[in-house]
Amino acid sequence: MVIFEFDLRETYKYLVGIPSQKGWQTQARQGGSIELEYHHTMRPPPIRAPVINIANGTFYRHHPNANSIHPNPALFKNLTFTLPSITDPATHWYVVGPSLSGKTSFLQILGGSHLCIPPAARTYPYLSSDAVPHRLRVPSRAIRYVGFNNDSLTSGVTTSAYLSARYESKRENTDFSLRDFLLGNTNLNVLERNPEDEPNPALLDRVVRDLKLSQLLDLPVAFLSNGQGRRARIARALLTAPEVLLLDEPFMGLDPPTVAGLSPLLHTLASKASPRLVLSARPQDPIPDWITHLVYLRADCQVGVMGEKETVLDSLRKYVRGVWNGALVEDEKLAVHNVVQMGKTLTAKGIQGEALMGDEVVNEGKAQGVHRDTDRPRTIGEPLVEMNGCQVQYRGQIALGNWKEQVDGGEREGLTWTVRRGERWGVFGPNGSGKTTIVSLICSDHPQTYSMPIKLFGRSRLPQPGSGIVPLTFWDIQARIGHSSPEIHQHMPRSLTVRQVIENAWADTFRTKAKLDEQATAKVEACLRWFEAELNPAYTAPSQTEPQGEEGRSLRWADHYMFGELSFSAQRVALFLRAIIKGPDIVVLDEACSGMDDGVRNRCLLFLEAGQTRQYAKSSDGSEAIVESEASKTGNVKIGGLTDDQALICISHIREEIPNCVREWICLPEANTGKPARFGIADAPLARDEKSWKAIWGMEDT
Repeated sequence: MVIFEFDLRETYKYLVGIPSQKGWQTQARQGGSIELEYHHTMRPPPIRAPVINIANGTFYRHHPNANSIHPNPALFKNLTFTLPSITDPATHWYVVGPSLSGKTSFLQILGGSHLCIPPAARTYPYLSSDAVPHRLRVPSRAIRYVGFNNDSLTSGVTTSAYLSARYESKRENTDFSLRDFLLGNTNLNVLERNPEDEPNPALLDRVVRDLKLSQLLDLPVAFLSNGQGRRARIARALLTAPEVLLLDEPFMGLDPPTVAGLSPLLHTLASKASPRLVLSARPQDPIPDWITHLVYLRADCQVGVMGEKETVLDSLRKYVRGVWNGALVEDEKLAVHNVVQMGKTLTAKGIQGEALMGDEVVNEGKAQGVHRDTDRPRTIGEPLVEMNGCQVQYRGQIALGNWKEQVDGGEREGLTWTVRRGERWGVFGPNGSGKTTIVSLICSDHPQTYSMPIKLFGRSRLPQPGSGIVPLTFWDIQARIGHSSPEIHQHMPRSLTVRQVIENAWADTFRTKAKLDEQATAKVEACLRWFEAELNPAYTAPSQTEPQGEEGRSLRWADHYMFGELSFSAQRVALFLRAIIKGPDIVVLDEACSGMDDGVRNRCLLFLEAGQTRQYAKSSDGSEAIVESEASKTGNVKIGGLTDDQALICISHIREEIPNCVREWICLPEANTGKPARFGIADAPLARDEKSWKAIWGMEDT
């Protein structure tokens, strides 16, 4: 055994938390030394300072002594976290937590945001070493955060003032191309750039190729689909060659084949420390097979458990078993129904494996509940949407409908599709295949809607001289459709209050005053009470002494908090409610549940189908089941679920986000392949039928 003496005050803090080099074991001893035992004859490995080192730090959004009307709880009290600079052994971190657990805040803390107390508890020692280029000696440059919160790709330069602008042929001066965005050429008043900030041409070629962006470089960024925009943000961050890249839910909104391809790419980057990666995810999201360490966050912005992946999963597994067996009392900040969703693995072949508890979780409903009323017979009515050979083109390039189909014994070019009352459609396809374009045609946001063979609510959009039929106006159509999508999220004014966002379902535009009657007002207030836990940033569970019932709790918070002050998940909930609250003829949900954890998502999907008639109830063992609500028992239901008079169109890349009522589906082909769209009818809810889900995406097990 060889003993090396180190000054603990200077060295021990860099060793603690760093996985030992192969062959070495570290052990602290009293007396101011570190004992290193090595089992081979060689010199001790060099000690490299970590990139990020946090030792017993507590964080705040505002100074704890500042006077503010907004809550300012301590974030991650006494946090200790180390991100090594070494690559052997590999240390790849994955931060997991439900909505409002602080995943984004955790990543931002790693990047230097939020107030640290004591200030010296957070340091970046590696950035001061000679191994780091001079331009990366400060955390703001060396550590890049990439979030996907629907802000403009051009870093604050608005790419469109209204929804239809992205589809118009006349472009604005601020509509930069993807190439400009990647190169950082998005400033209107261009100053001389530092040569060090210019992207390396070889790196540009590799990143563009690996992220499949080569064919999109000359397109305006406003033309990119949601998934393409996500890949573009990651590419832009990689081109700055940072030391650390913080990716906030990078797989959200990507189709399954793209996710399966992106994960190995990120693994390659992380393995070479070019850059080092820290990813975040929701509990239900699969864990990439190359991840080595996990951080599981509690619902109160505190760390629940942290460490090596298998150790963390085993600890959570024992916790769930203890609650179910009655040996442990469930911690309300560490909800079992969230924990049990963890454990699935993301590989190059797709999502594999089971959730944390495997067969111990009864898929039919113990952990997350399933609404079974959707198996009742349905009544299918008249057509609401009729597309008879639609093709969308930009400058001669066909973006949707570049195929021929056999229809009624003949051949027809373009998309032919009919949506009827009572039908529940799932629209699937890879990123860039035209799913959102279809939505824009239905909602009449797309300018080409007015020149295509499309009927909405039984009326053609094409002129019909002499027919005596008056075409529906844009406002007539918008009034009969409820729509939630990333585009709506991007354009919704952040200055509206929570109440105003939901009331906006009865308004003509985002900023016009809603026209509400007594029934509409009652629906809004019912929604605010039903989803207060998800929408109110300062929510606390009601005590036994508080007034109970429909009028028990005040709704002043809904007039106090603005949309921009809500978390990403809460914003999605508000937009979801805005889309369904008035019972429109067509409900369009385009990635409406992305960003929600499974508990919030399940509540929203149950509300979509059953309204206030059903709710989740928790049993003593922590499991949840669907029961009749008190509102239903007392006859005080203000909002019911979907009816046979309505049609549902749902777009998602995650099968758990597909409502159980969805049966009909259409899968669009990859752009410009010439293959036609595929149609089908699911025998069971896709959320529980993984085999059918893989078949839709052409990812059947081999």
